[in-house]
Amino acid sequence: METVSLLLCCVSIALPPWIRADECRDISVQNETPSVNQPFAFNCTYPPLTSGKALVTWYKYPSKIPVSKNMQTRIYQDQNWILFLPLAWGDSGIYQCIINNANMCHRIHINLTVFSETQCVSRNSQVNLSDEYKQILHVGKNDSLTCHLNFPKSCDLDSIKWYKDCKEIKGDRFAYWERKRKLSVSNVSAEDRGNYLCKARLTHAGKQYKVLHRITVNVTENVGHGGIIPKITYPTNNTIEAQLGSTLIVDCNITDTRDNTNLRYWSVSSTLVDIYYKESKRVQEGIETHISFQEHNFYTVNITFLEVKMEDYDHPFTCHAGVSAAYFILKPPVPDFLAYLIGGLLAFAGVAVLVMCIYNIFWIDIALWYRSIFQSPGAIEAVASVIDENIKLCRRLIIIIVSESLGFDLLKNMSEEQIAIYNALIQDGMKVILIEVEKVKNYTVMPESIQYIKQKHGSVHWSGDITEESLCAKTKFWKKVRYCMPPKRFPPSSHA
Repeated sequence: METVSLLLCCVSIALPPWIRADECRDISVQNETPSVNQPFAFNCTYPPLTSGKALVTWYKYPSKIPVSKNMQTRIYQDQNWILFLPLAWGDSGIYQCIINNANMCHRIHINLTVFSETQCVSRNSQVNLSDEYKQILHVGKNDSLTCHLNFPKSCDLDSIKWYKDCKEIKGDRFAYWERKRKLSVSNVSAEDRGNYLCKARLTHAGKQYKVLHRITVNVTENVGHGGIIPKITYPTNNTIEAQLGSTLIVDCNITDTRDNTNLRYWSVSSTLVDIYYKESKRVQEGIETHISFQEHNFYTVNITFLEVKMEDYDHPFTCHAGVSAAYFILKPPVPDFLAYLIGGLLAFAGVAVLVMCIYNIFWIDIALWYRSIFQSPGAIEAVASVIDENIKLCRRLIIIIVSESLGFDLLKNMSEEQIAIYNALIQDGMKVILIEVEKVKNYTVMPESIQYIKQKHGSVHWSGDITEESLCAKTKFWKKVRYCMPPKRFPPSSHA
């Protein structure tokens, strides 16, 4: 024990230069005694710290270089895990993970001692195992043993077998829980004491390895710890909002004594989750993981919904740990009416802007189209009224301005033109269309009447040569002329 303490005192100098030793707080020290030539993994997890945004980095004393994250190497960091594929003799030593979050630094120390590979241990053999490898069965009760083979998600474990005193365990009193890696023992007796072994096949990146876990089992007639029961910290009989069709993972967090033999599992409608959904496998119970502390263990076992469906709502999903139980109920999310309102207003504003842009570009085409579609026929009248109506339909004064060299003296001497301009300017009974055949640079040399018409009505400018395309009614010039002309009216149909 003194040797371990001395090594831990020296670990502080192995920290990277940007981490001060006095800023890091030691959380726990753990001893691990795995066998050589088999995979081994350890998860650096401390829920109050690693559940949020925390940076986890692994080191081996006295190196200041972090453990590689390249999965092609034999030893590498996988998420929060340190993974050995497989262990070698030279891997013995002290490892530490540094947990950095916000303004604090924490450390977990692992004293790793690699033992020689042992397939099984006979009943009378004495093996110096850590507390994690020692378990207790209670006489006269239905109890269980746990195979602590904990690896990251990148590793797949299957084909788990149990042995006792070098012989494979068989019989009606024993039942295998492969997914939970447990061995149930009915009606425990003193004969169940001994050396146990669980062995499994591990597959990682296409390679297969053999991995095993030794357990020394004692039996007792005492319940231990004065009847202390497990504490489930989550769930808390609460509700969880989940979108229909979404994927959901919920953890069950449990604090229990170190030598407990409680089963930890999920159920729905008083049935094990894996049995209730054995056909669809849409909802599955995850693998149990744990972290050991000086006086207790912290367990986590999750439940995964690959796709939330309507039948999952309003049913309690219960986490069990011995005699303790807690549940959660799924609920559909409450509609966000504010989001719908904001989305509707934004959509309306977008449509309004789009309409305004289209109108500003095609306003003449829209006006001409409206005139051609929505025209109401008038009623029949007398001949004088018809003539008067026809005159009104034609009452547009078109003034064509040609080259300035022609001058406007002629306009001053022609009585018809003067009368037309008088009616247009004074009586305001005739609309004027001013057409520029050529661009007029200076209107000050023109009669005041023309200047006034230009200021009041503007002008339509002709540009380009006279070609077949320019005479087309769909060109911009002719559209403007048509727009300035009075709307076309149709005579009403005659009555019998």
